Amino acid sequence: MDELGVSYRGLAEKTRLSAGYLNHIVHGNRPVPGNDVLETIAKALDIEPEHFREYRIRVITERLERMPDLVDRLYKRLSSE
Repeated sequence: MDELGVSYRGLAEKTRLSAGYLNHIVHGNRPVPGNDVLETIAKALDIEPEHFREYRIRVITERLERMPDLVDRLYKRLSSE
């Protein structure tokens, strides 16, 4: 937001989320919102949702859940380090 010069109120108008809620998210006073909310915020900021680490982690987790063999191989590799 700082880099783009967007205020909480400005982002609130673009996302239809409250400025107070956005402030709480940014300062870690609320749980990280779901990917749908992160996508809404990203669109309003004209960035990719992947900009948010939490979004990337969820995408990776969802994909890994569909590949249990890969999870096992990764675990073995990571546990041997």
